Order: sequence, then C-alpha cells, then structure tokens
Amino acid sequence: MGRGELTDKAWTRIEPLLPPVESGGRRWRDHRQVINAILWKLRTGAPWRDLPERYGPWKTAHERLRIWTADGTWQRILDHVIVKDDSVGNVEWTFSIDSSNVRAHQHSAGARKKGCTTEWVEHLALDGEALGRSRGGLTSKIHLAVDGRGLPMSVILTPGQAGDNPQLLPLLDQVAVGRDGPGRPRKRPGRVLADKAYSHPSTRTALRHRKIAFTSPERSDQIARRAAKGSRGGRPPAFDTGLYADRNVVERCFNRLKQFRALATRYAKRAAYYRTEIIIAAIVLWLRTGLQDTA
Repeated sequence: MGRGELTDKAWTRIEPLLPPVESGGRRWRDHRQVINAILWKLRTGAPWRDLPERYGPWKTAHERLRIWTADGTWQRILDHVIVKDDSVGNVEWTFSIDSSNVRAHQHSAGARKKGCTTEWVEHLALDGEALGRSRGGLTSKIHLAVDGRGLPMSVILTPGQAGDNPQLLPLLDQVAVGRDGPGRPRKRPGRVLADKAYSHPSTRTALRHRKIAFTSPERSDQIARRAAKGSRGGRPPAFDTGLYADRNVVERCFNRLKQFRALATRYAKRAAYYRTEIIIAAIVLWLRTGLQDTA
C-alpha cells in the first residue's frame, strides 16, 4: 500500500457499495487499483497522463471517475459512511457553514457545451461550469456545511463571484442522513454557525421556521438600520460568542480538503468532475475519522 492509498479497513467499508468486478459480460479493472489511481491524482494535482504505471491506464481511471459521477456512486459512498458514523452517535449536529474561493487553472476552461446527462450535472453546465471571472482570473467557489467535528455534510459549487447567503438553505436541503435501520433520514441540524455573510433577516426567519437555532454576528449596516428605527427596530438577535468560536471547524475542513492539490487549484474542465473530486476527498476524511473512532 502506497502513501495516500486506501487502507484495508477503508476498502472493506466501501467495497460492497461498488459494482461487481464482473458484470454485463465484461470484467472491470480492479476497483481498488482504480480508486487509488484517482486518489493519487487528487493528492498530487498532476495531469492524468502522468499517472504511474502501477495504477494501470490513465484513461481507465478517468472513465471510472466519469461513470461513477453520472450514476451517483461517489455520493452514495459518502452517504453510506456518514450513516455508519451517525449510527454510533458520532455525527455532531451543530453545523458550521462557509465558502472558499479556488483559483481555476487555465486548463479548466473550454469545456464542451454538451456531454453530461444527469440533472445536477446539467445545472452546473448551465451555470457556466461554475467558473467566474474577476480581476484575479478564473475562480470557483466551494460552499461547505460541516458537522461539529469539521467533517463535510454537503457541498455546493458556484462561480467565484456568487454570494454566500443564497447557498445556506440549499446546503441544508442537501443533508439527509439515513438511519442504520428503520426510520426516516435526519435532515435538520440543531444549530447552524455562520459568519456575517449569512446574517440576513430572511435567513434568520427561514431557519426559525425550520426550528433551527442560528448563531451569526450582525453586520454593521443591519445594526444601524435597526437603531434608526428606534423601538420599532426590535431587539437584536441573540448571539453567543462561545458558541460562535466553534465555527472554526469549517475553516479547518477547508484546510484539510486543500491538502489535495487537485482541489487547492481547479484543473477539471467539468464542474461536475471537480465537485466529485471534493466528494471523494470528503469520503477520505470521513473514513479516516470513522476508522480511528472504531479502532
């Protein structure tokens, strides 16, 4: 086993979720070898064509990434490891939310207009492949929700110039942690921690309707607007600095994700594949933590 490759325990966890090696009259190249090839690509950020020979043909690894992106295999693996971790009471249902901009390499531009089929892939394609142009060049923005330990629960990809606040509710809508047994999936955290970018009255109202506690400092313009109304402005929203200090877990999660060099700089032309790379890195973080907790 090389550095950064799947451990035996991690492989045992995800192997049952993958298609049979022999199916439809054809035999797939060993799944573990291909996944290790993808992990090498994520860790180094190198071009596909530079894949070491021990991982097999680079086209095989890239094709497996494409196929399992289209059929949702990567997302199912992430959902599975979260469910298994939650079944032993490890998921901490205080979420922290934030975003991070990522510089896009010049090779990430120029994707064809067609070629993807799934609904959410088409949405990303219609959104200009989640590439935005500013004075700093091409950028994408990762919007992330993490649990109390700083492990990814949901991710959204937008162009770099997109605002943060409009993505808070969609991030929460993506969360659906199934039970390791009967029962409906859990979709609602107990509390959300976020910075001033998410401190909008409409957001506070929406979370209040969902019965989700919200901890976020007010922006100065909101404070001034309320003060100008006098008694009609109402009381300021409750804010606990002790709880807010725990929001740093989302920043630490971004740091851990960007240790994968292919995530720190975006090289993928397709936003769908770049999002999949984030999902794969999230799977690795969950497996590392979950296997340590059960060791």
